[in-house]
Amino acid sequence: MNYFRKYKKLNLLVLLAASAYLTGCTKLDTVPGSALTPDNFPTTPAQFVQATGPIYTSFYTGPGRPYWFVQNLSTDENVLVARGGNWYDGATYAQLFLHTYNSDNGNIAASWSWGFGTIGQCNQVLSIFAGAPESAAKTQTLAEVKTMRAMCYFYMMDLFGNVPLTTVFADPTADLSTKSRAQIFTFIETELLAQIPNLSGTNSVATYGRPTKGLAYAILAKMYLNSQYYTGTARWQDAVTMCDNVITSAQYELSPDYLAMFKPSNGPAVKDFIYAIPYDGLNALGMTYARFTMHPSLQTKYKMPYTPAGPMYTLPTFIALYTDANDVRKKTYLTGKQYNNDGTPILVSTTNKGLSDAYTGSAPTAAIQHQLEFTPDIIFRNIATFDVGNDELANEEGARSIKFYPDSLSPVRDQGNDVPMFRYADVLLEKAEAILRGANATQGQTALSLVNLVRARAKAAPLLSVTLADVLDERGREFPMEGWRRNDLIRYGLYERTYSIKTDADPNHRIFPVPRAELALNPKLVQNPGY
Repeated sequence: MNYFRKYKKLNLLVLLAASAYLTGCTKLDTVPGSALTPDNFPTTPAQFVQATGPIYTSFYTGPGRPYWFVQNLSTDENVLVARGGNWYDGATYAQLFLHTYNSDNGNIAASWSWGFGTIGQCNQVLSIFAGAPESAAKTQTLAEVKTMRAMCYFYMMDLFGNVPLTTVFADPTADLSTKSRAQIFTFIETELLAQIPNLSGTNSVATYGRPTKGLAYAILAKMYLNSQYYTGTARWQDAVTMCDNVITSAQYELSPDYLAMFKPSNGPAVKDFIYAIPYDGLNALGMTYARFTMHPSLQTKYKMPYTPAGPMYTLPTFIALYTDANDVRKKTYLTGKQYNNDGTPILVSTTNKGLSDAYTGSAPTAAIQHQLEFTPDIIFRNIATFDVGNDELANEEGARSIKFYPDSLSPVRDQGNDVPMFRYADVLLEKAEAILRGANATQGQTALSLVNLVRARAKAAPLLSVTLADVLDERGREFPMEGWRRNDLIRYGLYERTYSIKTDADPNHRIFPVPRAELALNPKLVQNPGY
């Protein structure tokens, strides 16, 4: 067990111990019990961190699976296929890819519950801490909690558009009706700007996994970059200003090794991470990306403690973005014939019929050895059931991502790779895009120089000129599996385009439906248009 896994384990034990203080809540107005009283309010910085633990541990759930699915599977990047009926799961994954989702989709409902459940926990903590004695620790902790709440509202605004807004816990007079996306945007902006003076400006082991000034600036940069879509008003120069606040803080940098950033050993040493969720694989569970992307026959090579299922494929058109043979980011995908570390072929033991359902020879059950080979095309044999077939050849379709490298030290299928939600490379490319869209260049940086900074870290050749299309392609190469592709495609007006078997072009589907269960619980909610 390396240093960072030890660090994360100790840090997470502090957060998990917070259950002694608070219980979680899943609704904005649910009243849970609390062990905090005026006699045992936290007073030291460590005690405040401990008491806010449920807010941070809540982040293990959504980004660990449903939110990750919703953001990745609804794009031209990934598809989670059905195989002989397996993984169809009521079309919950197919709907995301095809943009035919409805208010009963389980992953969409889980994302809503995660986001608003965490908002409710933030409101609960704020209401309890209101009576705590004033101190510098309290001031900073309240700012951190409000920043976490604002970040959750950003995610909910991005996913659902118009959503309810409340900042008071268990208030029977609270207005839980749907608010416009523009109102939510203004709330988040106002809230973050108000909290920045009281947040830490340091990116360090002590602040890792907690919100800082850098996170607040990064959220605002993302909001301003998307402001024309979110509110109808372009804010390109404001996006540059927020990016510059991150850049000139000198707290972040492009880590020299792109591949190492996403391994189980990642952690506070990765200065590209502005905010990351510190999974542990022992105590902080929920992140199981390799389970969905790895083929079962890769278990031995990568020393995985479980057999992966591997139904999540990457589309060939997305892999085609990697046009530079020296780009190290392409190494995060497995394509073609696969070999063990000693150079010997990885063999799959099967039968003629098991290899291909199309086999019509005289020995369907004869045992054969087949070298594992990932082929680019993904062929749906039954579009109605989203089925590619369940023979070995079907199981080997599509490139496979190993960006979040399998965790061989975890005793279960949960990985210890920390998951970045905001990165420094994103800030650099956001600034480049904002300049190309009309903002003034600052700090002696041009759109071309910023893009080439990111490419240089990836060992890709510098571009001689840059367009908005180039920035989108660079974002595709830099941030796969990190949940930004949907946001990018919508901003570029490309979310409705046809790819693979996805043909839906309804712009209403840029945002997701309010889950049916939430409409039943809160009659003040209004369903989004088109659903």
